[in-house]
Amino acid sequence: MTGQESFSLRGRNPDVLSCIANLSNDEVFTPPEFANRMLDSLTEAWAADNRGANIWTDSSVRFLDPCTKSGVFLREITTRLTGGLAGKIPDLDDRINHILTNQVFGISITYLTGLLARRSVYCSKHARGAHSIATSFATDEGNIWFERVEHTWVDTRCEYCGASKKTLNRGEGSAPANCSPAHITRRFRCARSSPPLSRAHTPTSTRFGRRICTRSRASSGMQRCVSARPLPRTNWQRSSAPSGYSW
Repeated sequence: MTGQESFSLRGRNPDVLSCIANLSNDEVFTPPEFANRMLDSLTEAWAADNRGANIWTDSSVRFLDPCTKSGVFLREITTRLTGGLAGKIPDLDDRINHILTNQVFGISITYLTGLLARRSVYCSKHARGAHSIATSFATDEGNIWFERVEHTWVDTRCEYCGASKKTLNRGEGSAPANCSPAHITRRFRCARSSPPLSRAHTPTSTRFGRRICTRSRASSGMQRCVSARPLPRTNWQRSSAPSGYSW
C-alpha cells in the first residue's frame, strides 16, 4: 500500500451493516439508509396522528421487529430514542437501559441472525455479555428472541402458520407460484394485532410474485410500493412483478 492510499483510508469507518447488506447471499439484509427512510416516514405518520408529537421523545412507545435479521431497524430506533429522550432521562446509562429493556423488541428469523441482531443493538451477541451496553437483562437473549418450533399439524395445515403439509413434504423442486414466504405469513399475524402504526418492507423480487406482494400490502395496511433499491433479475425469476422493496 502506498503512502497516498494509506492516507485516503485514514479515518474511514464504514457501517458494517451497510457492508452486510451489499453481500450476495440467500438472505436480503436491509441497508441502514433504507431503514432510516422508513423510520422517517414513521416519524411523519406519528406526528400526523398525534398532533405533531415526536415519537422519539416518548418513553412509553414500544417497537417490535418481528422478523429481525441484522438488527438494523432496532439499532436505528435505539439511536433515535437515545437522542430524543435525553431531556427526560439525563443519565445516559439509565436512558439506554430504559430503551433496551422497555421499548425495543425483536424476534429473529434464525439463531444466527439473533446473535447478529444482538450484536448490533447491545454491542454483544449476548445481552448479559461483558461488552453489552445493557445491564438490566436477566437472560442472554435480552429482548431479541429466537426459538425454533416445529409445525403443529391439524389435518393438513399447521395450526399456527397455516403452512400446507403437502407443500412442505414436496421434496426437491421449485415452490408453487402462490407459496407464501414465512416472513410474509408472520407479518400477516402481526398486522392482526392492530398496532398503532406499522412499517414493513419485503424484497419485491419476482420470486414471490405480484399476488403475494399485493396480498401482503393489503393485509398489513401498507399503501405504498416503491422500487427504492432495485434488485437484479436472475434466472429463477419467472413473473413480471417489479423488483425492489415494498413497504
